[in-house]
Amino acid sequence: MSSKPTENKIALISLGCPKNLVNSEEMAALLQQAGYAFTDDPAEADAAIINTCAFIESAKTEAIDRILETAALREVNPGLKIVVAGCLAQRYSADIRAEIPEVDGIIGTGSYSEVVSVVESVLSGGRPTVCGDISAPIRELPRAVSTGPNWAYLRIAEGCDNHCAYCVIPSLRGRYRSRSMEAILTEAKLLAASGVKELIVVAQDITRYGKDLYGRRRLADLLRELCRMDFVWVRLHYLYPEEIDDELIDVIASEEKIVKYLDIPIQHINDDILRRMNRRSTGEQIRALFQKLRERIPGLVLRTSLITGLPGEGEAEFEELCAFLRQARIERAGVFPYSPEEGTRAAAMPDRCSTEEAERRAQLCMEIQAEIMDEFAQSLAGRQLDVLVMGFEDDGTAWGRCPYDSPDIDSRVIISGRAQPGEMIRVEVTAADEGELIGERIDI
Repeated sequence: MSSKPTENKIALISLGCPKNLVNSEEMAALLQQAGYAFTDDPAEADAAIINTCAFIESAKTEAIDRILETAALREVNPGLKIVVAGCLAQRYSADIRAEIPEVDGIIGTGSYSEVVSVVESVLSGGRPTVCGDISAPIRELPRAVSTGPNWAYLRIAEGCDNHCAYCVIPSLRGRYRSRSMEAILTEAKLLAASGVKELIVVAQDITRYGKDLYGRRRLADLLRELCRMDFVWVRLHYLYPEEIDDELIDVIASEEKIVKYLDIPIQHINDDILRRMNRRSTGEQIRALFQKLRERIPGLVLRTSLITGLPGEGEAEFEELCAFLRQARIERAGVFPYSPEEGTRAAAMPDRCSTEEAERRAQLCMEIQAEIMDEFAQSLAGRQLDVLVMGFEDDGTAWGRCPYDSPDIDSRVIISGRAQPGEMIRVEVTAADEGELIGERIDI
């Protein structure tokens, strides 16, 4: 362990998805062990680490903007060093070197464990680029959990083998690699002992867990073990429809701690578009799966992700998607206009509609979805729900999340009555307002 003096301060900025946040937490823990201190203000830091996303164009733009904003802080902090980590660094390390000379160090997605040596180098005037094997076995690293209070992510795998035609993740994160069950359960025990009430199980595809290590899917086995620990909620992100089997459905239905909220990204419902996307399900199979899940898991809330404007999507294909949304009544959905990403199969496909048209279609889907989400929120009036208190509004009113709301992507519950962040309380829903629930604390 290094003995760096604590006067060297690090600002760690994490962009993108929960998996990226876990990597940021790992880097933070390694830097803490090496003796570095942290600050939320990059203007006060000796080095700023920006852990980036590059999944779609808007994420790349956000990352570049944040890098340039941080570089501008050298007007008040001339000694500030800048390290770019994560997906943008992995995908565009040479371009960053050539076009953003303000960047001092680069860490690819296969080299998060090298963060201490990179920071030491840039603080000494070096300009390292470290981009290791993105498909190497997962290194078990410590974490400085930054979420909460009382909730945390648990990453069970890295990379992806699905190779969807529109997606760059395999080229950024490598092949699918499961962590060993022993390593996962060891980390989960530490999280439970620290007071975590909600454990959010994450990976690019959690349903595939174990196939590479054990020769078969073992998510159901893992969930049974996690539900024996002192968590109140176990939430699942993301399940791919092709890998959901009867054993997994039975575990989700029978284990009380698993919240009856499943995030299953389907991306579309039209058979031709699904084929172009290199998805393995047909529209009929998706409809049948959703019906089966609702029949077998009482009270189920579904979340999905959809893409509009993929090459080949015409008005008929889009209308089929809209009709599906109206019929399926999915309670939670994110809809994204197609973003052509260089190096993907979809980017070379003909018959792509304009970006403006893809955005228009996404907006139309969200208008349909908003009505469905409002109807669902209204249906909860009069119900009593468990709520994890998250924070306070400016006026001091507490707010939290119920089992049907995942952090940062879903809605909230506004709470009247005393409540403190981190508490799990019972709330009676009295009203709904634009998808948000309003309720009163009930002492039980």
